[in-house]
Amino acid sequence: MSECKGTSYLAFLLVGVGIGAGLALLFAPQSGKDTRKYLARRAEDGKEYMTSVGKGIRKQAEDVVEKGKDLAARLA
Repeated sequence: MSECKGTSYLAFLLVGVGIGAGLALLFAPQSGKDTRKYLARRAEDGKEYMTSVGKGIRKQAEDVVEKGKDLAARLA
């Protein structure tokens, strides 16, 4: 029962966030063209950030795998 409530609250939260974002864009002091440029620039920044974070995580995972291989070789 409580799991259903949690899902319901999450759904309401997401709907509220969507409405808030829509109203923020509607009443933004910039023109639509400027807002689109801003959103595109921010999306590109986010893409670059996620790419760099992904590369870092991949490097960490490769290091862990290598350490695991070394440990397995020593124990065998």
